Amino acid sequence: MAMDMRTCEAELALVNRDFGDRHWQTRTVHLERYAQIKALLGLKSGLRETRKALIGAYFCHEYSYASAALTNPSITPHPDQSGLVGGAVRIVLSMRAVGEGHISSIAFREGIVTADGDIHLLPEPRVAMAAHACDPPPEGIPEGPVCATRYDEASLSGTVIFPFTQAQRNGLEDLRLVRFTGEDGEPVWYGTYTAYSGTAIASEMMVTRDFRTFELLPMRGSAARNKGMALFPRKVGGQYAMIGRQDGENIWFLRSDDLLDWSGGERIVSPRFPWELVQMGNCGSPIEIDEGWLLLTHGVGAMRKYSIGAVLLDKEHPTKVLGRMTTPLISPSDENREGYVPNVVYSCGALAIGRRLVIPYGVADSSIAFCSVSLDELVAELV
Repeated sequence: MAMDMRTCEAELALVNRDFGDRHWQTRTVHLERYAQIKALLGLKSGLRETRKALIGAYFCHEYSYASAALTNPSITPHPDQSGLVGGAVRIVLSMRAVGEGHISSIAFREGIVTADGDIHLLPEPRVAMAAHACDPPPEGIPEGPVCATRYDEASLSGTVIFPFTQAQRNGLEDLRLVRFTGEDGEPVWYGTYTAYSGTAIASEMMVTRDFRTFELLPMRGSAARNKGMALFPRKVGGQYAMIGRQDGENIWFLRSDDLLDWSGGERIVSPRFPWELVQMGNCGSPIEIDEGWLLLTHGVGAMRKYSIGAVLLDKEHPTKVLGRMTTPLISPSDENREGYVPNVVYSCGALAIGRRLVIPYGVADSSIAFCSVSLDELVAELV
């Protein structure tokens, strides 16, 4: 406030030279930040915009949202499937990105998967932008549902959903995306994820129809107090269905008439083989194929080694297990076991394209890899 205007303009020019090419809407962000802290600092009205922007810049800093880890991807069909040939599918890839302070956010990449399982990701944009609240709360950080939207000039591949609420303030973890077909035949995309406050966890639901506007909704019920919930892509027997892990060890099947209220459940798969004796869970939503519901699983064995397996559930009665892998489908190898969290391969959702399964998976919480497998060969192994 004590700076003369010439010094103020020179300092702001230096900030713009240093950071203007690294971000979109730098001046807008600085002015928004000024508006947030004006009352807290008791600043008077009538300041020039240059002084406001410089004050805002003093209360901002860059955040590298994926500087610590990038992992736990899920994959789903993109809302726009126009212009594709040869059985190719346009996809949305979600990822858990971890930055300074171990804060997790949701990042996206768009791409195309061919019928043969080849992956072609769109180039990563030069800069990323956090989605912003549709209607920002008048004071503080909201506690309940949030509507978030991306800026018009931001591509989905450069959009990051950063924590909004107190329950999320230390992270949005492990989004499991699924394209859900309702009774009206119209698709909607749901994504279950873990909200982490720094001391407590809770399951929440992301809802979107276009990947431009997102609703972030808390879930209720005893099962929603745990991690690793994954929604079926349609109703089963007239009810919503979910795979969960209420006890942190086994795989459970749940039904509900309310998309956001989950309790009870039936245990359907428990650790049996050496590579999964410590813990089991799902690797994303069940995938409907001709033979039933294909559910990718994760298993934890000795030395906290994570592997990916699969089970086959009956299509009409998903509590009935038709088949199960006795050995892992994917496990850490000597070439990819080192990283932020070693000896881990993990996925939050795969995609069936024809009779081929495409699986994105995190490698040691440090990178993301892809593989594809014939569904005919996989089902033969299961049954």
